[in-house]
Amino acid sequence: MRSLMKHTARTTTAALTAALMSASALTLAPAPAFAVPAGGYADLVEAVSPAVVFIEVTTKATPVRNDLPRNLPPQLRRHFEGMTPGQSQPQQGLGSGFIISGGGQIVTNHHVVDGADTVKVKLADGRSFDAEVVGSDPLTDIAVLKITADVDLPTVAFGSSKDLRVGDEVVAVGNPFGLGGTVTSGIISALSRDIRSGPFDDFIQTDAAINRGNSGGPLFDNDGNVIGVNTAILSPGGGSVGIGFAVPSDLVQTVVADLADDGLIARGWLGVNIRPMTEEVAAVLGYDAPKGAVIEAVSKDSPAETAGLKKGDIITGFAGTPVDELRDLTRAVATTSPDETTEITVLRRGKEVTLDVTVGTLAPEET
Repeated sequence: MRSLMKHTARTTTAALTAALMSASALTLAPAPAFAVPAGGYADLVEAVSPAVVFIEVTTKATPVRNDLPRNLPPQLRRHFEGMTPGQSQPQQGLGSGFIISGGGQIVTNHHVVDGADTVKVKLADGRSFDAEVVGSDPLTDIAVLKITADVDLPTVAFGSSKDLRVGDEVVAVGNPFGLGGTVTSGIISALSRDIRSGPFDDFIQTDAAINRGNSGGPLFDNDGNVIGVNTAILSPGGGSVGIGFAVPSDLVQTVVADLADDGLIARGWLGVNIRPMTEEVAAVLGYDAPKGAVIEAVSKDSPAETAGLKKGDIITGFAGTPVDELRDLTRAVATTSPDETTEITVLRRGKEVTLDVTVGTLAPEET
């Protein structure tokens, strides 16, 4: 599980706290009961848990750098080289995932399997399989695995994250700290969170307890549909403090479909460096608040240069999508198919200009 804090705890502690609250003498009208299923989540958990998997990853041992001085006498060099191990030990990591097809397609996080030498998937019923990494996308932190089994596997289905509301109840299932099949519940605390981790930041925030090892696990709604993939936590000590983040299912489905095709993600590229509008410029233009993306530089031989975009232009719309924040533009461009021609709207010296731009192909990120 990615933590958004630099400090991580070396030990894990758990505290059970009970609080007694006195009832008020004033009796209020009873509040209506909302989404909690009658009898709790036992039926939901029983239905979805078989499709949630435990992922064990081993990375290759790496050579240890030898920084002995070049002019060291041969006898001393042999002595010190004998004391220095030749390579580090293989590293192991843990994570979660979930099966979305009877043929063995599994969704998890990119950071769970990044740099993996071997990936092993364990099911709730104890079966274990070697997994292949079909494809992995660092920008959305989503990866697709594949296992081969001689029988159909239990699966879960995606729901839509489009209609989620703050306050909706959710259930997380995963393997925190290697404790497989752990279930926690909570609510959606916020939507469309930007945690500055990348251009696709649009996270679901939840207070369902999410810890290290939950990475890649599903976040369910009350109907047992996957509406998010747990991917990061905000934590000063490495444990849950009630602030976790999940990638929305609508984005996950798009990435999974693209990765499952050929293991690669094809994204659009414009070729501009951008910055936010300043308060001063917004006031001059008569805006209540800054909006749009100000072009600082245009890359040579880029789609932007070909379209006629210039330094100082303020991009306010792309392919019919309003650009209020920088991430609106980066997301709109990246999700446009390469070689597709679309319209881009800019403010140039106070006048609105619409240009046609043919989007290029973003070079894959080195990992």
